[in-house]
Amino acid sequence: MLKIAFDPIYLHPLPDGHRFPMLKYELIPEQLKYEGVVTDENFFSPEILDEETILLTHDDDYWRQLRELTLPPKEQRRIGFPLNADLVERERRIAKGTIDGCHYAIEFGIAFNTAGGTHHAGTNWGEGFCLLNDQAIAANYLLNNGLYQSILIIDLDVHQGNGTAQIFENEPRVFTFSIHGDKNFPFRKERSDLDIPLNDGTGDDEYLKLLKNALPALIQQHQPDFIFYLSGVDVLSSDKLGKLSLSKEGCKERDRFVLSQCRQNNIPVQVSMGGGYSPHIKDIVEAHCNTYKVAAELYF
Repeated sequence: MLKIAFDPIYLHPLPDGHRFPMLKYELIPEQLKYEGVVTDENFFSPEILDEETILLTHDDDYWRQLRELTLPPKEQRRIGFPLNADLVERERRIAKGTIDGCHYAIEFGIAFNTAGGTHHAGTNWGEGFCLLNDQAIAANYLLNNGLYQSILIIDLDVHQGNGTAQIFENEPRVFTFSIHGDKNFPFRKERSDLDIPLNDGTGDDEYLKLLKNALPALIQQHQPDFIFYLSGVDVLSSDKLGKLSLSKEGCKERDRFVLSQCRQNNIPVQVSMGGGYSPHIKDIVEAHCNTYKVAAELYF
């Protein structure tokens, strides 16, 4: 069964001005149900993540400042949201949804988080609307509990997962792989285990060629036993922040190739949705829904 983390709290704590791009968290489940891809049975609501698990990834001082709402104004500006208790709770639920998704992926092969992909958060900083790094937290949870020993994080959001790269820079059990816009945010990149930076305007053919050349070799070489996939749709040509030129079909083929590699190699995969900032919400929702549709075709 395809299991998807979703909770209405994802919608509530967002400040004015950020509501529009977050509408997708409400509209994606409704569109999938409307098209008959899923039913209410496919969704689960995560609880609040415990502090002990957060501290496997994030520094104690940084977490304390988040919890007590004492993060300095400069650091809040770096995040992009004014800090409040609801926002911190939202991030804890997102991270718990990704951990719960790992367990569902172990059972069913794949699981999703309608939110997540908070890959700009590092060990002791938040950035780019990210406070806690959900997939990094989940990866450390798997390692700490002895569930898996070789993890691959595939980050195909248009923005480099700088926080994820920094968190695992000295962790040989986690391989970080990012394909992203070279001249896009974050402007100070960290070093992933494999970075493929792209020129502005890169389209379907070049993008897919690079992905198809790199990913099978990584799987063969590193033999991961669990995969995290960040499937941002801000790679679309319509995206106002992306600067790349993928079509919806190219983005869908990207998802199909990644998930096919996971399926063929019998590697469980947890998928967080990442960014999407096209001017028309229907384009964002359609591209994200395509990822779920591909998963349903391949796995169920």
